[in-house]
Amino acid sequence: MADMVVQQQESAEDLLRRIFGYDAFRPGQAEIVAAVARGQNVLAIMPTGGGKSLCFQLPALMRGGVTLVVSPLIALMRDQVRALRAAGVEAHALTSGNTDAETDAVWAALDAGRLKLLYIAPERLASSGAVAMLRRANVSLIAVDEAHCVSQWGHDFRPDYLRIGDLRTALDVPLAAFTATADAETQAEIIQKLFGGIAPQSFLRGFDRPNIHLAFAPKDSPRAQVLAFAAARRGQSGIVYCGSRARTEALAAALREAGHAAIHYHGGMEADARRRAEERFQQDDGLIVAATVAFGMGIDKPDIRWVAHADLPKSIEAYYQEIGRAGRDGAPAETMTLYGADDIRLRRSQIDESAAPFDRRRADHGRLNALLGLAEAQACRRQTLLGYFGETAEPCGNCDLCDTPPALFDATTPVRMALSAILRTQESFGAGHLIDILTGTLTDRVRERGHDALPTYGVGRDWSKPQWTAIFRQMMGHDLIRPDPERHGALVMTDAAVPILKGLLPITLRSDGLKVAARPVVKTLVHDEDAPLLSALKAKRRALAEAQGMPAYIVFADRTLIEMAEKRPTTLDQMAAISGVGAKKLESYGAAFLAVITGAEDQTHPTRRKLAGRDAGAIFDRLLAVQADLARGACGTLKPMSCTHATLRQIAERRPGSLSDIERVTGMGPQKTERFGAAFLDVLTDAG
Repeated sequence: MADMVVQQQESAEDLLRRIFGYDAFRPGQAEIVAAVARGQNVLAIMPTGGGKSLCFQLPALMRGGVTLVVSPLIALMRDQVRALRAAGVEAHALTSGNTDAETDAVWAALDAGRLKLLYIAPERLASSGAVAMLRRANVSLIAVDEAHCVSQWGHDFRPDYLRIGDLRTALDVPLAAFTATADAETQAEIIQKLFGGIAPQSFLRGFDRPNIHLAFAPKDSPRAQVLAFAAARRGQSGIVYCGSRARTEALAAALREAGHAAIHYHGGMEADARRRAEERFQQDDGLIVAATVAFGMGIDKPDIRWVAHADLPKSIEAYYQEIGRAGRDGAPAETMTLYGADDIRLRRSQIDESAAPFDRRRADHGRLNALLGLAEAQACRRQTLLGYFGETAEPCGNCDLCDTPPALFDATTPVRMALSAILRTQESFGAGHLIDILTGTLTDRVRERGHDALPTYGVGRDWSKPQWTAIFRQMMGHDLIRPDPERHGALVMTDAAVPILKGLLPITLRSDGLKVAARPVVKTLVHDEDAPLLSALKAKRRALAEAQGMPAYIVFADRTLIEMAEKRPTTLDQMAAISGVGAKKLESYGAAFLAVITGAEDQTHPTRRKLAGRDAGAIFDRLLAVQADLARGACGTLKPMSCTHATLRQIAERRPGSLSDIERVTGMGPQKTERFGAAFLDVLTDAG
């Protein structure tokens, strides 16, 4: 390591060649290295496999002091530290997985002034002594890998990333943030939370990975589809991303039965088992891993030849990050993403059940719309993908739609019908109810709301319900309509829909999508119309349960929430009639769940709440109304007089049978009995 002392006098190009063995920078690297080495605050967005790590490792050798690297995964840190040390660079990591010897080596390198790069996990920043330790280490630069993890509503959010901005201020050093995936909103979050809202020097080096072939396919026996895709690429390393832990295990077993070398990986595995899986995937040729999204961020295997999604990803950002693990060596790689109605329903419910505020959930529905738009794109997928990230491109010739363009049809008429139905129902209903209107299906809901009298009732009979489902799905993909979380999934129009509704613009849709829609879908717990409300009720249940440290089912069972979603009670009395809502739970939780259903806080007086669901409640309401009528006497000119809610409750519960009995009720007395007694007796008599 003795020769490291002269490195500050060497140029970036000399260090690149001598330490890392490269003759030239990749496109965009040189400018970023120069800015970071000068001590500028930097935000660099580079494609996966574009050489992000070199953009902070090289400046670390050009600067004095220690470069602190905040990285989200231990496996990623270990790989980079191993590679740096093999190149002769003094680099260490402080992680929860360190042995005592490894930790001692960190302090020894610090004390000797040899350390150039110190890798830590973001969770380490929560330690009370973290800032003092880093000051002692003479940190002169902070590099943040996978900076999109600071986005609170992103697909890889890590809460401890929020501490990095304060650390930058406390150490008063420059910060360089790197990520491969960040739309405009995420970029703004990074700038706000890491750089205190002051824009850094930004480098956007393109999102295109032209060596990766892009393809989507509707689900039709997904296991068979994945097996066929893998069979055509036998002997090649690949990743199959799955939406559940159970799916990873089942698919890995199916791949092995088909003669492939395959393992599974998910967050529920023991740490040692996960580490062994990662190491085996890194080292073995031709191994396939069926994994949840917990796998991949720390994997730097250059020759992954394909990535398949057995289930629809969460967003375009997640999709881009996951397919980006293929073909890092620049050689051709392939992808396939399966999607179906159940995937979309699941992703919608995940958004609706999240604890995010309404505006964030609206934005997330918009992001899901964008992913649907990519899945059912009409032309080059790469153009659609890059357009989402603000880039333009010519048709790529390396995606399934460039290979075989889809059949299209003029959908202006049915789309205008759908938009008209949405508008005429005040943007208050989901696709299921709207399709019943368009197809002229006289359901109880349609009849009760008088929607069979609408001009749009039955105008869409030429299309079947499955075809209408596909039309609505493609309309979402075009971002013409979005579910509104405040209205429990009711579809609302976006600005892009207005010129189509007015007949100013035509629109085409994919006809193959209409054929796919005819396949049967899995039966759900509730009608599609009630699913968003059920998700909102589950979100409220989870929040209440977490606040009290109890399982969610203790608050209310699923069947109780399902009945709430279907019957939609609007008063506490109606809520009390829901199966599973006893008196205690009604008192504890009734108002909170009622607010979710009605969209407004319950204003019921606490005394009245205690009578909810009982006959005494209805009597109380009538007594209250009579009292209001007689507050100034029958003539309306007397001095105002009233009874307390507690007094009215006693009368409603005890049901006194005479004026003298009423007079003896606490809070009544002769004067109030003279004013209200006879009318109260009439109420009690009518109640039987």
